[in-house]
Amino acid sequence: MKFQKIQGIGNDYIYIDNLRDQIDLKSLPSLSIKMSDRHFGIGSDGVITVGKSHIADFKMNIFNSDGSEAEMCGNGIRGFVRYLIKNGLLQKDRCEVETKAGIKPVAYKNNIFTVNMGAPELNPIKVPVKLEGDMIIDHPIVVLDRDYRITCVSMGNPHCILFTKNLNKADVQGIGKEIEQSNIFPNRTNVEFVQIISKDEIKMRVWERGSGETLACGTGACASLVASVLNEKTHRKVKIHLLGGDLEVNWNVDDDIIMSGPAEFVFEGKWEH
Repeated sequence: MKFQKIQGIGNDYIYIDNLRDQIDLKSLPSLSIKMSDRHFGIGSDGVITVGKSHIADFKMNIFNSDGSEAEMCGNGIRGFVRYLIKNGLLQKDRCEVETKAGIKPVAYKNNIFTVNMGAPELNPIKVPVKLEGDMIIDHPIVVLDRDYRITCVSMGNPHCILFTKNLNKADVQGIGKEIEQSNIFPNRTNVEFVQIISKDEIKMRVWERGSGETLACGTGACASLVASVLNEKTHRKVKIHLLGGDLEVNWNVDDDIIMSGPAEFVFEGKWEH
């Protein structure tokens, strides 16, 4: 089975063409665990399949490195379109991609991929998060015997955002894992740690649901902007510095979030199984 590896500011995925090979998606959870292993496999944050869609130009299925299926990935979808272009599957400068979080339009110019990520969801029932209120903004919780304040956002997948004064000292693994698996998040959650630099600039680290700490998370970057605006810490357009690179994210007045960033081909090969 042929594959290609593509990364978006360090968030790396293995891409498999399901247009021709017609892989049984039921085999992807175990296959993703094996292929994603950084010691005994190819090494990645997960596996993404490129498939046919009846409602968009193409369909994207995402499987995390632990085998769980994700609804959406902002860096992964940019890599998805990079794959289409590299393999001659896309001759125009834009397309629509079907995901489990809906159809996402993507435009391409000069190696920058711009994705309309849609509107954020703040209803706790739809995030989902089991806390009372119309929205969960600056809500107090206790994690590992320490007090934190969280804001919860869905970008088609769940996010829990915390603000910190020193991102370098944040216990991303300890706190991130504990919150990800908290019983207040019935589908588990991604956890973002955010440091405000200015009204137009923030830094972020992420503990991704199903993958652990990664170098970047596109949906997490969008959710972090939403949380920053709701907590009156930034403007609606910011540059976000992640461990793997930078993203430009803009929360439009029409409620859609526009994310822009690069995606780079890494290598290709053949998986024998």
